[in-house]
Amino acid sequence: MKIDIERITKAYRRPKTTDYIVLKDISFSIEAGDFVIILGESGCGKTTLLNLLAGLESPTSGSICVDGQKISGIHPSRSILFQQPALIPWLNVKENVAYGCKIRGDTEELDYRVNQFLEIMGLVGFSESKPGQLSLGMAQRVCLARALVGHPRALLLDEPFASLDTFTQAHIQEELVNLWLSEQFTAVFVTHDIDEAIFLGNKIILLAGEPANITDTFEINEDYPRNRNHPRFKEIRSRILKRFKNAYLAKRSML
Repeated sequence: MKIDIERITKAYRRPKTTDYIVLKDISFSIEAGDFVIILGESGCGKTTLLNLLAGLESPTSGSICVDGQKISGIHPSRSILFQQPALIPWLNVKENVAYGCKIRGDTEELDYRVNQFLEIMGLVGFSESKPGQLSLGMAQRVCLARALVGHPRALLLDEPFASLDTFTQAHIQEELVNLWLSEQFTAVFVTHDIDEAIFLGNKIILLAGEPANITDTFEINEDYPRNRNHPRFKEIRSRILKRFKNAYLAKRSML
């Protein structure tokens, strides 16, 4: 799935004062099969941008096109994974994973597909468990399985691993990369973690400013899996951190 973002601006109306502009004049393209990272500090508009790509919100101006067609709302070809697990509490794990497909009537070989992703996510022994019986990491893996069971052409992820412990986070990051390599979907991942960005993405878009705009774009042409202790990884981290600091200082100087 190819996504083209053309000069989008997003503003929110505020009563009795000027509109609050979150994003301004943002343009970039995502090629089919890319793993693109939207990197920026908390509150810079990353989630707003992801919501626009998902069709949950509309830009104030500009356009977002998927394979040449303008986005007009949500679509099952674009799945989204949020920061916190969002599971239906009265359904078990297997039912939660299948839920979206059943609602859409996408039931061909659904049981096989659900079992396949439960196995990939290491959840086979918990298929009958309710969400309240799961750890946070397991619940997020259920959400990831649900997002992928319909074989979406694009997966949009909003800091989905930020609240997990370090070990669970590293494990699910590896699972996500392996799934992306095998399923070949387009991925857009929001994070403020530079290491996570380098570990996952083949392109990093740095968002900064107020209103936010694209400060820089980094192409990461390193093989997977990536080693955080490799000198090349550290070199890329240093380059991004330097640009991050410059963007932050530029923002502070304008206040």
